[in-house]
Amino acid sequence: MDRIEKSKEKYKQLFGDRVPAAYTTDPDFQNILNHFIFGEVFHQGNLDDTQRELITLVVLATNQTLPQLNAHVHAALNIGLTPLEIKEAVYQCAPYIGFPKTLNAISEINEVFKARNIKLPVESQKEVEEDNRHDKGLTVQVEIFGDVIAKMQEGAPANQKHIQEYLSSFCFGDFYTRGGLELKMRELLTLCIVSSLGGAESQVKAHVQGNLNVGNGKETVITAITHCLPYMGFPRTLNALNCVNQVIPEN
Repeated sequence: MDRIEKSKEKYKQLFGDRVPAAYTTDPDFQNILNHFIFGEVFHQGNLDDTQRELITLVVLATNQTLPQLNAHVHAALNIGLTPLEIKEAVYQCAPYIGFPKTLNAISEINEVFKARNIKLPVESQKEVEEDNRHDKGLTVQVEIFGDVIAKMQEGAPANQKHIQEYLSSFCFGDFYTRGGLELKMRELLTLCIVSSLGGAESQVKAHVQGNLNVGNGKETVITAITHCLPYMGFPRTLNALNCVNQVIPEN
């Protein structure tokens, strides 16, 4: 099957009979988009379609491309992702893109859920309490990054130690400990989020290593970043791949 036929088949699987408005106004552009994303990128590497759609959702949320996020929430539901998984993927964005942008994305998701008669709120996935969120977050943080966490906390200036505390309690305690998505998927999504931000190469490298530590190998990491390409462009993709190759050199 050639890439044009692949793109038609994949698009129908994701979106059904929905016809993009751009086919009326910009058919050449829409064909290039469809054939590249759905005929090529979706077929590269070792991720399944549900993993790919979760990645798409977090990159679109990060970029605040909300009309496309709306469309891909429909696609995610069409291929079997649960409302809970969709919500948890976008919640995972909050420590990296901030609350306002995450709330924008959540609002878009809720519109789709209401249109499809999905009950809100979804079941809570909270697994920490006020008195243990720091310790549980720190445990996950160390599981992902190892002994470097203790060095970071010890080396932080006195007037900045609160940031390290927030990382453990908020980023890892409030979010990484939640149910609904496995740790490996959360860490892969985080890599895609920080890659699509641009200018966060230090964090990209840290999360490449984090992915290795939780069991996502180089092929999986490259596939995930490749899947981000149509949504974040070549410059950020190439920067992210450069980070991957610095952390995991080619033999």
